[in-house]
Formats: sequence, C-alpha cells, structure tokens
Amino acid sequence: MARDLETALLRSFVTAARAGSISRAATALGRTQPALSQQLRRLESAVGSPLLRRTPSGVSLTRAGEELLPFAERILALSAQALTETGRALTGHCGVGLLEDLAASRLPQALADLARLHPGATLEVLSLSTAETREAYDAGRVQLVLDEIPAVPSPPRWTVRLPLVWAVGRGVAVDADPLPVVLFSGTCAWRTSVLETLERAGRRWRVAFESNSLAGVLAAVRSGLGVAALLPANLEPAMACHDADALPPLPDVGLGLARHPGTAGDPLVDAVETALRRML
Repeated sequence: MARDLETALLRSFVTAARAGSISRAATALGRTQPALSQQLRRLESAVGSPLLRRTPSGVSLTRAGEELLPFAERILALSAQALTETGRALTGHCGVGLLEDLAASRLPQALADLARLHPGATLEVLSLSTAETREAYDAGRVQLVLDEIPAVPSPPRWTVRLPLVWAVGRGVAVDADPLPVVLFSGTCAWRTSVLETLERAGRRWRVAFESNSLAGVLAAVRSGLGVAALLPANLEPAMACHDADALPPLPDVGLGLARHPGTAGDPLVDAVETALRRML
C-alpha cells in the first residue's frame, strides 16, 4: 500500500523546525502542545525515522529531519499555489532581487514552480549588490526586493525574522581556543553580529577565512577551515552542530520585502509576493 505524507503533518513539522520549539510552534499553529507532539509522532512513524531531536532548550533537526525539510516546504508551497493559482493565467514580467543567501535557498525553486503554472509569465531572479539592486529597482527591471532590512530600496511592506545557525566544518573542534571562524567579508551585518555574539560569550576567535560570496563561505566550511553563521536553508547536513551548548546562540536576521510602487494591482507581482511570503 502506497504511503502518503499529509500536508497537515508536514506543516506541523516545518513550523516546529523553524520555531526551534514545540511550544512556540503550537502557539503559532493555534494548537496544544500534546496535539502538535502527536502529529509530529505520526509523521515520524510515516517516514520511519525520528525527525526532531528534543532537548530541554527546544528541538533541532535530526539527519532525517534535515533531509525532509526542503521537500516538506516545497510540498506546502506547491499545495498553496495549486489552490490559489489553478484556473487563472498570469502573464507579464516580474523581476525579484534576492539576498544571495536566499537565492541559494529554496525560494527560487518555489518561483520556478509558480512559473511552470503560468507559462505566459516571465520571472527573473537576480542576486546583486545593494547598489545594483537599487538601480534595477529604479529602472523597473526588479519589482520585488527581499533583502536585509537596511538594504531594501524602499520602506518594506513586510518584514520577517529568520534565525542564524552555526555551520561546523569537518574535523573542526568547537571548543578550540581561539575558535576558527569563516566570515562574510566587507560590511556584512551578519559578520558583526557573529563576532559580537562570540565576544559576549567570552569566546576567543580568529578569522580563518573570508569571502564576499555564500559559495566561498560554504566551500571553506566544507574544507574544515572553521565555523560559520548561515541561514538554516543553506546548512548542509554534514555541517550541523549537534551539541546545542557548544557554541553561543546566534541572533535572528531581519529581512524586508520592498515592492515597486508602480506595480499596485499587478496580478503576477501579487502572486510572486504571496509565494515569497509563504516560503518564509
């Protein structure tokens, strides 16, 4: 008999994984903790593996959970799109400026799925510098920008906070003194928050590698040069830090969504904005 994954169970899992806590996820979903825990156990039974590692301080993903999460998020996004987009045809062009860390996540896949539903529409995803994004926005090539709040080209119409997580290179000792750190170079706000977090925790650190691109940071971590702060969507399973107390908790990152004022009422831009919000 074929097994199916219920979207309600997947939604409970994704919410718990994002929140890092059963109680916070239950509040977000309007359910009791026992009811949510039961749904999570049902999903684990269907998958055949534990998905969440439960500790007094919250929950974290197991290896199976890390593997399931991108599929669960995509299934939920496709389900929502199918309900809202089926039966109407969208046309035109919509350019989206994404923070590089988001462009490397599952957001472009969600937009590609939306484009597949509407073959008459053209979606363009760009990952540019702040100045280049502003230029494309002012020129009308980009209609939506999702970036760190200080970098968006106009007051954001929607904001969200996402957690940062530690990525640990193979063979890196998280109790090393000083701790080898892989950083984004330049004026990246994450760089400052990571170093301030280590300073407050009394951890000595040294810069082991710097790069102005996500690809460079990931390559350094894969090579075992140190630890880095990433969005959960970009954390590869082999990089997960399974000792919750080994490194100090990282702060959240504030992201904002800006929309070009000339696109009010554009159904394609409406649909793309909705898809971005759902994925986050």
